[in-house]
Amino acid sequence: MQITQIEVYKFPVRLKKPFVISLGSFDYAENVIVVIRTSEGSTGFGECSPFMPINGESMETAYLVANYLGKALIGKNPLDIETCSVEMDRTIYGNSSIKSAFEIALYDIASQHSGLPLYAFLGGKNNKTLLTDYTVSLGDPEQMSANAQEIKDRGFQVIKVKLGDDPEKDIFRIKAIRTRIGAEIPLRLDANQGWNVESAIRVLNELAPYNIQFCEEPIARWNFMELPRIRKKSPIMIMADESCCDHHDAKRLIDLDAVPAFNIKLGKSSGIFKALKIIRLAEQANIQLQIGGFLESRIGFTAAAHLALTSNNVTFCDFDTPLMFSEDPVSGGINYGENGIITVPEVAGLDASIDREYLKKLSGFTIK
Repeated sequence: MQITQIEVYKFPVRLKKPFVISLGSFDYAENVIVVIRTSEGSTGFGECSPFMPINGESMETAYLVANYLGKALIGKNPLDIETCSVEMDRTIYGNSSIKSAFEIALYDIASQHSGLPLYAFLGGKNNKTLLTDYTVSLGDPEQMSANAQEIKDRGFQVIKVKLGDDPEKDIFRIKAIRTRIGAEIPLRLDANQGWNVESAIRVLNELAPYNIQFCEEPIARWNFMELPRIRKKSPIMIMADESCCDHHDAKRLIDLDAVPAFNIKLGKSSGIFKALKIIRLAEQANIQLQIGGFLESRIGFTAAAHLALTSNNVTFCDFDTPLMFSEDPVSGGINYGENGIITVPEVAGLDASIDREYLKKLSGFTIK
């Protein structure tokens, strides 16, 4: 089997409302779709959601780099994913987001070829409930508490809260949310690197009584050597996100005994191949895992959901952004049920795609 054709499309989708974090405000999911076709008639779909403040890529740069990656993969065996991954890394350094879109498409083809759902092809089992949180964007405390109430009323069992622009205001925001929705629903905090070390320790101790599951990336990613100190002084579990991109980062954090939890995103790890390496390291070190993402559609998050079924160490899921889209052109893929429960398709491959008529409306190019 050989890769005979690769199609790349810009895939911008307006969000229902702005998505706001400490690193910026976003009105669109500016994604890229990759479609790989083979000599045996197989088709694989992949997607990435480049995020400039985190992985240094945009829809435009990913679209450009995809041309180099596609030319490097034409003629390759799509079932030899390790070789394809190595070839992409040899072609260009970094660019983890667009590489992940190619990898998802390759794994789609390989799992179709095996006749197995992607999670089973990866050695996983569909033996647990996948439950996503839903995110409250950063903003005015009153608006954030109202948004939290809306999320609770929709039946979600866990709420994620974006923080990180001002420590004192962040404390007030959580107190306002708790006053509005009560104490029962667990909260997950995400500071997106917004605090300094002392502020992080102070905020996390102040918020300890408020039923907080964990806090993602409290300080700047480059300051990861300080994570062990925060871990020791925080009553709230710390989860590495921006400071844990690939398996090399994971190994470094484990050696430092820096955090008890990692957040894996395919757009940070360059795709499934390296994400699995993070998972194996986490299992050996008894690290809890969350599988999350950026602003992918149900294509990207279907791959993430399959990945979440590959390890018992994956105890948290953050798959909410497709629900924020103003439209959903994806066929198949994960299903969002009541209370944030997610189910994956029990068919061979990824089983998430976009039809040709919709793709024709998008800007794209083809490599043969």
